[in-house]
Amino acid sequence: MANDKNISNIRFNQDQGCFACCMDGGLRIYNVEPLAEKAHYDIDLMGSTSQCEMLHRTNIIAIVSGAPRPKFADNVLMLYDDAAKKFILEITFPSSIRAVRLRKDKLVVALLNQIHVFSFPTPLQRLFSLETKENLRGLCEVTPLASAEKQILIFPGHKVGSVQIVGLTGTEGGVSNAPVWICAHRNELGCIALNQQGTRIATASNKGTLIRVWDSSTRKLLIELRRGSDPATVYCINFSRDSDFLCCSSDKGTVHIFAIKNANLNKRMTLSNLGILGPYGDSQWALANFTVPPECACVCAFGPNSSVIAICLDGTFHKYVFNADGNCNREAFDEFLDVCDDDDFL
Repeated sequence: MANDKNISNIRFNQDQGCFACCMDGGLRIYNVEPLAEKAHYDIDLMGSTSQCEMLHRTNIIAIVSGAPRPKFADNVLMLYDDAAKKFILEITFPSSIRAVRLRKDKLVVALLNQIHVFSFPTPLQRLFSLETKENLRGLCEVTPLASAEKQILIFPGHKVGSVQIVGLTGTEGGVSNAPVWICAHRNELGCIALNQQGTRIATASNKGTLIRVWDSSTRKLLIELRRGSDPATVYCINFSRDSDFLCCSSDKGTVHIFAIKNANLNKRMTLSNLGILGPYGDSQWALANFTVPPECACVCAFGPNSSVIAICLDGTFHKYVFNADGNCNREAFDEFLDVCDDDDFL
C-alpha cells in the first residue's frame, strides 16, 4: 500500500526562498526562512505528483502527475491557480514530461527528445521546439529572471558531455537564436545549473567527481572544482545569489560548498609541491562541507548570512552556517512534513 508521505521530488523556487515537495499523497509548499508550510494540496485534488515548478512566490504552480496514484497522465502539464483554487490550464505533450521550468514570461517543457518553449502567461503560445539527444533526467535550466543580464536556456547538447546554449532574447514564434555549445565533460552530463544573472553555467558529468563553471558569453572555463575522487551522482548544484559561492549535493549524502569569486578560500591538496604527481595535485576542493543522513538524496541552496540549506527526500531540513576558514556548523534541523502554518500562501 502506498505511503502518502513518500516524497518523490523536491525543487526550490527561482529565488530559493521556497520549495515544493512532490509526494505520493499530493503536494506541499514551504517557506525556507523561517521554515513554514505555506500550501498543502491533498491526494483528492492533485493526485500523486512527480514534479512541481513554482512561479516565484505567485499563486501559479505547474505540476506533473506521478506514481502511485496519478490524477493525470504523465504527458500532461497542469497549471494550478492557488488564488482561484482551481486548475486553469492543461497542455498535453506527445510523450512523458521530464522537466518544467517557469518564469514570468516563459514556460519551458523538456521531454525525452524535445524541448518546447512557450510565451507565458498571455498569450500562451509555442515559440519554438528543439530536438535534443535522449534526456532521461530532463536536464534543462533557464535564466530565472526576465530582467537578468543574459537570457538563455541550457540543456545537454548532441555531443556527449556538451551543454547547448540557446538565447531567449527577442524570440518570436518559430524562431530562436542560433544555438552554441560548450564541450564540458568527456562523460554524459549528470547535472547543470545557471546563476541568477544567466552569466555562469555549472556542469557535472555522470561520473560526478568534477564541477566546472563556465562563462555563458565567452564559453570559457572559469574554474574547476573537485567534489571528490570517487564517482557519485550529483543531485543538485546551486549558485549563491551573488554568484560568489556554489554548493552541490550527491548520493554520498554530503553537501559541498565552494568559493567561486575568491577561489583562494578553497582547499587544495598540494601534492605536487611534495614531488607527488597525479590528477589531484592542484585540484580545488571544497571550502566546507557537511553530511546529511547517509545515502539520503537532497537538494541544496544558499540561505541568508552564509548559510546553506539541504532539503532531503527523507523529510528532513538541515541548515548549516559556514565561514571563510572552512568551518561549517549546523544551525537548524527539522522534519518539515510535521511543520504546519495556517498563513496564506502569498
